Amino acid sequence: MEKYFPKYVPFFSLLALSVLLFLLWNITSLESWNCQTVSTFYQLQNSIQSVLKTSEFLLPVEFNYSFCAHLGQEPTAEEAREESYLLKSIAWPEPLVLGLPLRLSSDPAQSYYTIHDPGDLQVGGQLIVKVQMHNFLGQPKKHGGDFLVARLHTPELAAGVAGQVHDHNNGNYTVFFPLLWAGVAQVELTMIHSSEAVMVLRRLRVEQSDRVFFKSLFRSGYLSETTLCNLCLPHKQQPLCNFTDPQTGEPWFCYKPKMLDCDTRINHSKGGYKKHLLTVYESQFFQSGVNIKIPIHSAGVDNVTVQPAKVRTKGMHLEFTPSGYYYQGSWRPLNGVIMHQFNASSVITQCLRGKMVYMYGDSTVRQWYEYLIAHVPEFKEFNFHSPKNVGPYMAVDSNHNILLRYRCHGPPIRFTSVSSAEMHYISNELDGLRGGSDTVVLISIWSHFSTFPVQVYIRRLRHIRKAVIRLLNREPATLVLIRTANLQKLDPESSLFNSDWFSQQLDKVLRAMFKGLNVQLVDAWEMTLAHHHPHQLHPPPDIISNMINFILSHICPVRRKRRRG
Repeated sequence: MEKYFPKYVPFFSLLALSVLLFLLWNITSLESWNCQTVSTFYQLQNSIQSVLKTSEFLLPVEFNYSFCAHLGQEPTAEEAREESYLLKSIAWPEPLVLGLPLRLSSDPAQSYYTIHDPGDLQVGGQLIVKVQMHNFLGQPKKHGGDFLVARLHTPELAAGVAGQVHDHNNGNYTVFFPLLWAGVAQVELTMIHSSEAVMVLRRLRVEQSDRVFFKSLFRSGYLSETTLCNLCLPHKQQPLCNFTDPQTGEPWFCYKPKMLDCDTRINHSKGGYKKHLLTVYESQFFQSGVNIKIPIHSAGVDNVTVQPAKVRTKGMHLEFTPSGYYYQGSWRPLNGVIMHQFNASSVITQCLRGKMVYMYGDSTVRQWYEYLIAHVPEFKEFNFHSPKNVGPYMAVDSNHNILLRYRCHGPPIRFTSVSSAEMHYISNELDGLRGGSDTVVLISIWSHFSTFPVQVYIRRLRHIRKAVIRLLNREPATLVLIRTANLQKLDPESSLFNSDWFSQQLDKVLRAMFKGLNVQLVDAWEMTLAHHHPHQLHPPPDIISNMINFILSHICPVRRKRRRG
């Protein structure tokens, strides 16, 4: 045999060389190999790992995934009572008869308001406006439930204030405005949605809470898979990866990849928006220029003249006291803090000297970070190679010992792509803070919860509230400010996902849950409603600068001068 071996050497050498060249040629394109060949190796590897690992939890098949609001930790009896109270507080009136045709629904063009007995209006008093809603036939509506917003403004003074709308549940509404400046003031009333449209939004929130869907990329070596994710998923005999947060119990799931383990998740991203959510009948109530954000006009005069206060009005009963108002373009809060204008970068840095400012939440709090970076050249950003508009971000001013940090909140979040390693829950982040007089916490969390049942938002705020209380117990001098929701631009499609009605419901819940705590609210709802700018998800610089001035006025309060006796 040995004597024949030398004659086969060239053949075997050529064969080995060919195999080597083939491997070198294909090494960079392993993903183009036959899928069955690759999957065989990975399935073998995964089957071994799955036996050894306990971190992957598959939910039982018999579990009910149709309603995601009650996943997560079981609320205590007290928390359940609070949840019930909150849901009742935002209950919306229903039409007397469901399924009304468009011609019998609310028509803002045929509805009107009248100014109620203006009399001698003075600063410190209030203005009352009566509203009568009509349908497309010009007939008075007999039920309430229309979503109306109002403001009083004087363009020449760059002044504006939000009004409070009271629904009498019979087609009539009353709007209350506090009178806070002298001059000619104009009433502005808008129907955001008809009562019939609100019923459709309610149905979507209950039946189509997954109308925004999410996905995650799983990757190991050269193999990658993308699967659907959400706060709750139908099982459909397909195993799930359970990414529920161990500290808070906040649920999050993805369908398990066919060939990879759950711990190979790389990122989280928005998958998209469901289409064809409405019936032909329902779509009638969502028409731009017809019944989405349409002004309601006056049946007579639409303005009043407010005189300077001549008599003491301190004892007058006001139906509505706003959190603040605009005058000369500047926000003037009515909660006791004295607003200071931080127009120069040197004034901002002097206020923030020695401070650590932590911002958590959605893109509306990220605007504050971006504003400070743009207006204070002393801030130097660290490059974390984070995706644009996602973060996390960090900047320092070493000369003034200032730290700024921004981090997005945990899922659900509709960002383009967030690394799995950066998916942090706000409550867990707060538990990691030392706190103190040098610590400022800014939170905004609302927009990405608009498509889910309100119970989901209540649960998330409950965890954040507990963490805020723990932080303030550790260090009472810690300053915490929480941003409310704001109004935004709407069209027939965006109304189904981001309607101001959804935002207003969440806004009421947030205010109620943090009432009585040592936290300050940045009232973005009133600050956008009272301003002359068109509504936008991300308010324009004029409004953001007022928010920043409000925040800095709390960080560096102006001491009131004592009166000499």
